[in-house]
Amino acid sequence: MIDIHKVRADFPILNRIVNGKPLVYFDNAATSQTPQVVIDAIVDYYSNYNANIHRGVHTLSQEATDKYEQARLKLQQHFNANKSYEIIFTAGTTHSINIVATGFSSLLKKGDEVIVSALEHHSNIVPWQMLCEQTGAILKVIPMNEQGELRLDVYEKLLSEKTKIVFVNHVSNALGTINPIKKIIKKAHKVGAAVLIDGAQACPHIKPDVQDLDADFYVASAHKIYGPTGVGILYGKEKWLNKLPPYQGGGEMIKEVTFEKTTYADLPHKFEAGTPNICGGIAFGVAIDYANAIGFKNIEHYENELLEYGTKKLLEIEGLRIYGTSEEKTAVISFNIEGVHPYDIGVIVDKMGVAVRTGHHCAQPIMDFYKIPGTVRASFSFYNTFEEIDVLIDAVKKAKMMLG
Repeated sequence: MIDIHKVRADFPILNRIVNGKPLVYFDNAATSQTPQVVIDAIVDYYSNYNANIHRGVHTLSQEATDKYEQARLKLQQHFNANKSYEIIFTAGTTHSINIVATGFSSLLKKGDEVIVSALEHHSNIVPWQMLCEQTGAILKVIPMNEQGELRLDVYEKLLSEKTKIVFVNHVSNALGTINPIKKIIKKAHKVGAAVLIDGAQACPHIKPDVQDLDADFYVASAHKIYGPTGVGILYGKEKWLNKLPPYQGGGEMIKEVTFEKTTYADLPHKFEAGTPNICGGIAFGVAIDYANAIGFKNIEHYENELLEYGTKKLLEIEGLRIYGTSEEKTAVISFNIEGVHPYDIGVIVDKMGVAVRTGHHCAQPIMDFYKIPGTVRASFSFYNTFEEIDVLIDAVKKAKMMLG
C-alpha cells in the first residue's frame, strides 16, 4: 500500500502554488518530479566529492568512481541485466536509440528491412529513417487500430529473413498503451532479427526484466523515473554491444592510442567517451532505490486506481473523447473535447494550477491516424491523488464552458 501523505512529503515541488492555486502536476509522462533524497544526492556530490572518474588516483576521484559504478550495479539489478557492463550510461533515451541506430549503419545493406511501430515517439522513428536513407534499407511500419493497439496479425506478415531489427516502445507516450513486447520479441527472433525496446514510458510504472523479455536492447531515461534530466541507459546484450562500433571517439573509450592505430576499450567504456554526467548517473541510482523502496507492484496498483477514476470522471463530460482505450495501459489519459482545440484547454486548466501536456506529444503519426491536431494528455504518478483528479475535472469543465 502507498501512504500518499508520506509519499507527497518526499517531493518538495508538490508544495508549489501556481497561478494562485496549489500545483496539480499531471505531466508525468514528459518528466516526473524528483524526491528530496535524489536532490540531496545531487547536492552531496557537488558539495563533497565532485571529481572526474576512472582516471584519478586521488581520494575524491576514487570516491566518485565507486559511487558511479555502484549506480551501474543498481541499474543492472533493477533491469536484471546479465552483466553490469551491459548497462551503458547515456544522455537519455534518444541518445541511447541513436547509438544503436548509428551502429547498425555498418550492419545493414541495401534491401534489408527494419520495422518500427505506428505508436512510436519521434525519437524512435527519425533515427531509423536516417539509417534507411544512409544504407538503402527499407522501413516498414506495424499499423495500429482504433483502440491504440498494434496489429500483431500484420506484424507477423511484415517479418521475413530480410528483417534485421525491430523497434517498438514498451508503452506509448501519447496513449499509454502497453505493448505485448514479449510476443513481439519472440516473433522477431524467429527470423533472426534484433529488437530494441524504448522503455522511457514504461519504466516509471513497470519493472522490466530484460532477460525474461529476451530484449536485445532496452533504453530508458532517468528523468521519467524520478531522477535528473540528461542521463539514461542503454542496455544491450553483450554479443550485440560487441558487434556495434563505437558511437563517439574520445577519452575513456580507448585501450591504446597511437597516430598509426587506436584500439578500443572493453564494455561499457567503448560507448562512454568523454566525461559523463557523473552526478546524474549517481542520482539515477538513488532514484531507482527510491522507486524500489515504494515498490513497483504498489505503484502499478495505485496508478491503475487513479487511471480508472480519471477515465470514469472525464467520460462523464459531454463531448469528451479519450484516445487510447487498450485493456492494457498505464496511467495516461489522452483526450479532446468536440469543437475545442487542445491547446486552449491546456492554457485554461493551467490558470487553475493544473499542469497537463497538449499537442502531438512527439507522436504525430498517431494524431494523423485519428485525424486530429493533438490531444490534452493527463499523465499520473503514484504521488498524485484522487482529489487532484477532481480539480482537473472541474478545470476541464470550466474550459469547456468558456470555449464551447
